[in-house]
Amino acid sequence: METHLSILLILAGSVLHGLSGVPGLWMSSRSATGQRIALLLSLCGSLLGLTGAAMGLLGYGANIVTLPWSLFGESITVSVDGLSAFFLVPVFLMGGLGAVYGLGYWPQAANPANGQMLRLFWGLAIMGMSWLLIARHAGFFLFGWEIMALSAFFLVSTESHLPDVRHAGWIYLATTHAGTLALFALFAVFHRITGSFALRPIAFDEAHLGMLTVLFFLALFGFGLKAGMMPLHFWLPAAHASAPSHVSALMSGVLIKMGIYGLIRFIGFLPEPPASWGVIVLASGCISGVFGVALALGQHDIKRLLAYHSVENIGIMLMGFGLALIGRTLGNPLWVALGLAGCLLHVWNHGLFKALLFLSAGAVVHATHTRQLDRWGGLAKRMPYTAFFFLIGAAAICGLPPLNGFVSEWFIYLGLLHTAQQAHNGWTSVALAAPILALIGALALACFVKAYGVMFLGSPRSIELSTVQEAPLSMRTPMLVLAVGCILIGLAPMLIVPALEVALRAWNPAPSIPFPGLLASMAPLSSISLFGLALAAGGLISFFLLSRLLKRRGIERTITWSCGYAAPTARMQYTASSFAHTILGLFRWALRPRIHYPSTKPLFTGSARFETHQDEPILDRQILPIARFVKQSFLEFRPLHQGFTHHYLIYVLVAVIALFIWTMPIHRLIERLFSR
Repeated sequence: METHLSILLILAGSVLHGLSGVPGLWMSSRSATGQRIALLLSLCGSLLGLTGAAMGLLGYGANIVTLPWSLFGESITVSVDGLSAFFLVPVFLMGGLGAVYGLGYWPQAANPANGQMLRLFWGLAIMGMSWLLIARHAGFFLFGWEIMALSAFFLVSTESHLPDVRHAGWIYLATTHAGTLALFALFAVFHRITGSFALRPIAFDEAHLGMLTVLFFLALFGFGLKAGMMPLHFWLPAAHASAPSHVSALMSGVLIKMGIYGLIRFIGFLPEPPASWGVIVLASGCISGVFGVALALGQHDIKRLLAYHSVENIGIMLMGFGLALIGRTLGNPLWVALGLAGCLLHVWNHGLFKALLFLSAGAVVHATHTRQLDRWGGLAKRMPYTAFFFLIGAAAICGLPPLNGFVSEWFIYLGLLHTAQQAHNGWTSVALAAPILALIGALALACFVKAYGVMFLGSPRSIELSTVQEAPLSMRTPMLVLAVGCILIGLAPMLIVPALEVALRAWNPAPSIPFPGLLASMAPLSSISLFGLALAAGGLISFFLLSRLLKRRGIERTITWSCGYAAPTARMQYTASSFAHTILGLFRWALRPRIHYPSTKPLFTGSARFETHQDEPILDRQILPIARFVKQSFLEFRPLHQGFTHHYLIYVLVAVIALFIWTMPIHRLIERLFSR
């Protein structure tokens, strides 16, 4: 009964989300009633869905349930095991919080042209993700996947009257359907092997290694494209930057994780993976992590900066999953547990702090009407709550204690360091990923020092910022919930260990791991809690004492010292480009940014500008030039289609002759000639 109840709760919650935007379609385009109804349905759907997911994490939904419908001649089956439930939590959590945030960020009265469409496809995206997570039938999985993909296209294209948004939307649509085609091929081969569309583990004697390798690379391409794994990430920066900020939070914090879920779930079905699979996933994670954060450092657009950090964090998840795959091949349950636990926990953590960062950045964009870092400054005085929430998210994404990002990365660190202690036959080289993970954290810290300093500290760089006001309560409340989640997991990580262990047990090929208690024994979570509490208490006490000291002595307000200038201006502050210029020089060989140096040849030179621009290396330098070349090549054939009848008669004659030659037994004629 509990199994069916958890399934019913999740299905009911997903359907409420899917229907949340429908009532508003029948109301005035400026009426806020439809938005309130959508919010109510979304909150109810999230409550039901989270309850069903919690039951799944408690073990009440692992049995397969057959629905009264069929697809491709087979009954549709669903299940809510620990792995599905673990991914369902951020889906329904962000589904409700994003709807609340949209009240202030995208009110219907101010957006009559696209507000209804935004709410409709928001709910459909949540429904599609929840369906694919519980699907145990390949057709139903693809059905949910396509609902999610198409809904995300319309969400990205919300402001379709803007050329950049249309461009980003079409790039996303073409890319996501390329990934979907790969998944069609994946499930077609899977059906040929198993003889069924049921998603289940493949037996050892059902397929040889060559066929399994084909399945692995199809899964890596199809799911890796959705996850934004480098070099398949090229659609992601423009899509995240062009979408409304709470849509960006949903896509970055939740939607791209469906690619991670697909990889974990499907590769778990494949028996006896060679060690090269884990090495490939681990190496892809290292590349995505390092170059994702390096590209983020070169961005001036805050949303593109955050989008590239999604590529970085997907890389961290792949590093953990790659370690788990290597441990599975070598029969080391400890590597499997630590690697997969770090990967899964980072799914939750990234969903919290990346959504928090996008919502905080969205509050700034909503107040200032620009996404350019170098036009901001001094916003902490005018938007103190938003500045605090962004600071929490920035510290968490950098993996700093006592916040949640540190805990998931600590699991991966422990797993990588254990490879150096226990590995044999050359596998100690896996531990080299640990310093790469440290490098990723250091670069992320530099990037967010730049972002936070330019956005919230210093003096306003634009006179318009003097009128900026704090975000409304409807936008601050979701940020508060996400910030509390970041702090809670960071200070009390032992609370999420039971959910992690249930998710680990649900992964089909997991070796016999001595649960419960392995994660808590290998990762000193109680020590992390004590250290985090001491660090937080020390910070609060220091802040309190410093505040009292300054109040007693009095605070003198004066201009910032600027190298002896008597009248400094806001233009003398560090910009985002100048801050990151030195660090980006280390990666110039790969990123190749465009730099415009000022001309200072005359003795009395006039005004000069120094500018840097970092494009998207894969999209702008590889894919688009090839697409333009192919387009131009096909244009050369345009004169062949001029509408002249005698031309078409010649084409028909040439085709008939070609077909006649094709059908002739030429091989027999050749044999006769040689036989003579």
